Amino acid sequence: MSAARVDGQGVMADVKVRFAPSPTGLIHLGNVRGALVNWLFARRHGGRMLLRLDDTDRARSTTAFADAIEADLRWLGLHWDEIARQSDRLARYAGAAQALREAGRLYPCYETEEELGLRRLRAAGGGPQPYDRAALRLDDAARRALEAKGRRPHWRFLLEAGEVAWTDGIRGPVIFEGASLSDPVLLRADGSPTYTLASVVDDIDFAITHVIRGEDHVANTAVQIQLFRALGAVEPPAFVHFPLLTDAGGHNLSKRLGSLSVGVLRDEEGLEPMAINALLARLGTSDPVEPMASLEALVAGFDLSRFGRASPKLDVEELRRLNAPLVHAMPFEAAAPRLAALGLGGIDAAFWEAIRANLSRVADARDWWAICREALAPSGGERDFLAAAADLLPPEPWDARIWGAWTAAVSAASGRKGKALFMPLRLALTGREHGPELKTLLPILGRARAEARLRGGTA
Repeated sequence: MSAARVDGQGVMADVKVRFAPSPTGLIHLGNVRGALVNWLFARRHGGRMLLRLDDTDRARSTTAFADAIEADLRWLGLHWDEIARQSDRLARYAGAAQALREAGRLYPCYETEEELGLRRLRAAGGGPQPYDRAALRLDDAARRALEAKGRRPHWRFLLEAGEVAWTDGIRGPVIFEGASLSDPVLLRADGSPTYTLASVVDDIDFAITHVIRGEDHVANTAVQIQLFRALGAVEPPAFVHFPLLTDAGGHNLSKRLGSLSVGVLRDEEGLEPMAINALLARLGTSDPVEPMASLEALVAGFDLSRFGRASPKLDVEELRRLNAPLVHAMPFEAAAPRLAALGLGGIDAAFWEAIRANLSRVADARDWWAICREALAPSGGERDFLAAAADLLPPEPWDARIWGAWTAAVSAASGRKGKALFMPLRLALTGREHGPELKTLLPILGRARAEARLRGGTA
């Protein structure tokens, strides 16, 4: 990787970031936040984003999950500039591991997970203990004896002593002591690479300038900085670690549990992608969370320095509050294919304009379509008043002026005003106490249906 060039704001030129999900489950909003922050940062600085599918876990990675991840990102508008799959690069990782062996930085270890667990339990102090490097004390004869018993080694990276330091884009100066870190496993016993090796090799090969990810990777970064240098990188990328989201109860989000997955929020909750983007782009920052019509609007005001260190809580109700204004502002041209997919292809522009201000989700249009086009249970009271109102209905054609003219005539005949006038009419015509303005809804209902409902029918 070439030396980084820095512009006047301290941001590297030729910015390139990556979003690197594992296709072992559906992505949830914590994952999406990582993708969004990387995408916004890249676009803000004229850079590029790599989608890297970390699919070396052969037992759990599936094509179905990979396809779902790509579909979710496309739906959110987070289009990547390049894509890579780690399963296509296994030979490259093997070559990097061989180079580390030849440099004396990769050594074989034969302990089983059970043996390592018992060793940790016996360790004093109670806290996490670095690997004791017992494997380095094995001679060739001891290794051959273990292998004769069927032991297959995993391979660890030999860390150097001394400080590992970097200036984090959110956390500021970070320092780790090499002696407190455990030599990481880079190759499993079956020869497959771990995340640590594959990720660093990819970041080098794809010229990643900024690694922007959750704070659960901070300790990984200390290890990876040494690995970057051992593999010949002139300068590691800049590192940024943002705090992880929690749910409303303060619990971590988990894709294995399916919590707050994009698919659920899209298909079951009926949320708009920009409701999700608007919340996740501002959550945990000093900026207000507000409805945003486009990703471009988010790009213009995006600044990593506004992210704080506290773990923000994700409230699904806030997503719903952001969703409604987006639906209210949605033009019919954007809504039409969505309505057709819901089986509501009969809705035209006039109907959409009449109801959209009363919807929280596009799918809520079903309710008003049913109210206006299907049989409605008769209103329970005010029969004489409603029958008299029906007698005063003007002939068609109707437009938005009919409601005012008709209610003025009903008011003059009955002496009613305000709620006493309007509420019985609304209940009879729609069965609801609240809803779209009846001046726009009445022409959609039509005279025959309106009269039947006023006279107690089920039209």
